[in-house]
Amino acid sequence: MKKYISFTLLTAMVWLCSCTKDLVPIDYSEINPNIFPKSASDLEAMVNACYYPLRGAWGDGIFSTSERGVMFLSDATTEILHGKYGDQNIASLHNFQSYSTGFTRYYDDFYNKISRMTMTIDLISQSTVSEDLKKKAIAEVRCARGLLAYTLFDLYGPIVVAPLEVLKNPLKEEPLARMEYNEMVSFIEADLEAAAADLPLPQNAEYGRFNKALAKMIDIRLNLHEKKWDKVKELCDDIIAYNAYSLDADYAAIWDIEGAKSSKEVIWAIPCDYTGTSENQWQLMVLPSNYTPKGGWGTISSTWWFYDRFEPDDKRKKMLIAEYTGSDGITYNRANPGNILDWGPIPLKISEDADRTTSLTTVDIVMYRYPDVLLSKAEAIANTGSPTEEAMELVNIVRRRAGLEDKKLADYASPEAFNDLILLER
Repeated sequence: MKKYISFTLLTAMVWLCSCTKDLVPIDYSEINPNIFPKSASDLEAMVNACYYPLRGAWGDGIFSTSERGVMFLSDATTEILHGKYGDQNIASLHNFQSYSTGFTRYYDDFYNKISRMTMTIDLISQSTVSEDLKKKAIAEVRCARGLLAYTLFDLYGPIVVAPLEVLKNPLKEEPLARMEYNEMVSFIEADLEAAAADLPLPQNAEYGRFNKALAKMIDIRLNLHEKKWDKVKELCDDIIAYNAYSLDADYAAIWDIEGAKSSKEVIWAIPCDYTGTSENQWQLMVLPSNYTPKGGWGTISSTWWFYDRFEPDDKRKKMLIAEYTGSDGITYNRANPGNILDWGPIPLKISEDADRTTSLTTVDIVMYRYPDVLLSKAEAIANTGSPTEEAMELVNIVRRRAGLEDKKLADYASPEAFNDLILLER
């Protein structure tokens, strides 16, 4: 018994002596910048990780072409799309609540990715690689952070953005409030302007990666949001002056299997493949099961209201499938919609990719195009005073490619009427 007591006391003394004031917990998530990154491939890996949340993916890509993506649900609130069930139906009915996780998840799942990007910028800046490599890598990360921050800001207003000093001390609990509105706008704009300064010109950028025009296009969206018309026009003129873009003669070809890669008007597209590096599930989402030669789940449709907004000869209208003969031999159309075309046509728009062997397609997700620049400039001109011939010509450039006649300024002389025209063209 005495031996047992002595052993217990000795163990306790050793344990107590080890608990000194100098004991410091180790944070195993900390990366030593003297070890990583040290090469161009290290930087590329870090930058690619910042592209990751901005891809299409049902599980963790904010630009998924399913009900888990911002475009899908946002358009379902506008009558461009209509859903009969699930989150898309809740969006169509405007019946979402603060506890509707299908609508809050973009904030909950993605706002902390901004923190990862902030830490990545810091690690790159401390690395021992060349200044040129640092500059390009940081520009890509800041563009990614600006795009993600704007996407969340557009949905939710100002968000929580953790300062670097807080992120570098993760063991200290630090409650954070959302940014003030103007602070949020300035944060996004600072990222986009810094990115535009150091990103490559569109002609020199690798397909699918960020370039100067994309950073300025996102900045255009931000300034349209804030109604800073002079800034919008300036940014549009910058992109036009790059002489990198023009409207493709064949509108439908943009949406073909390899269309975005060869397009002269695509500013940025998300590359997709069958293996799901980045997923495009659009055919699966919109095509009904009886569509031939290869159907889908038919989770969403367009609306006849939206279809009727197109002029009869508009080439873009053909991208909405208003009639087809199913594998059951029945021809479905507006007069005989069944339970498929009852709300509206099939919003396929892209190639049906009938040879696809999985639920995914290799058609890339087109995010921004040159017509957005032309119409944004037209809107900015019209709202700095009144619509002008220059503004109307920008609209007509887009209309002519669609096979439509020019609109006349006299019919849209007020900013309100012109804005309605712009909205319709978009």
